[in-house]
Amino acid sequence: MKTLILVLDLAGTFVFALAGATAGARRQLDIFGILVLAFAAACSGGIARDVLMGATPPAAITDWRYLATSVVAGIIAFRWHAAIERMANPVRMFDAAGLALFAVTGAQKALAFELNPVMAALFGMLTGIGGGVVRDLLLAQIPLVLRAELYAVAALGGATVVVLGDQLGVPPLPTALGGAAFCFVVRVLAIKRGWQLPKAFQQPPQK
Repeated sequence: MKTLILVLDLAGTFVFALAGATAGARRQLDIFGILVLAFAAACSGGIARDVLMGATPPAAITDWRYLATSVVAGIIAFRWHAAIERMANPVRMFDAAGLALFAVTGAQKALAFELNPVMAALFGMLTGIGGGVVRDLLLAQIPLVLRAELYAVAALGGATVVVLGDQLGVPPLPTALGGAAFCFVVRVLAIKRGWQLPKAFQQPPQK
């Protein structure tokens, strides 16, 4: 379980860092700003998860591999951001992949710390959305989770798949792959089809 969580966590770190760094390159940040944004986007969710669970100091701070992975992704985005931009909607695709991987690892780590199933699913969601929130705030944007097509709901769905698999005694790897696939597919479909949660009704201004 520890090895699986680490592998998925580092994979999620890389794609989230790539998404954060690409967003920074779009805003014409310098190399230092891009690397800071890459690390913040990749590790903020995991740090928040670990602090709330009492797994301190957080893994993203004590394990050099998280920083190294973020720096590598940041350098790739800085050097080849023009090529990355030619891909179809790159930031959102990287973000969807990172969301899926982090939702799964967040839920698995919460289960490893023997949290109850409901809280494990919520911690999975928190891990998935945390980095994106910090990235958007650093770029002075309304966080994607508050304005985009199904985002937190997709993360919660993927984390729930992991929790249900654990409750049913399914091995960790199939539930991790199933949860990540569910989250990613829901997020991509929401982007392509414009699925959104209901928004507050705004009355037209009085004349």
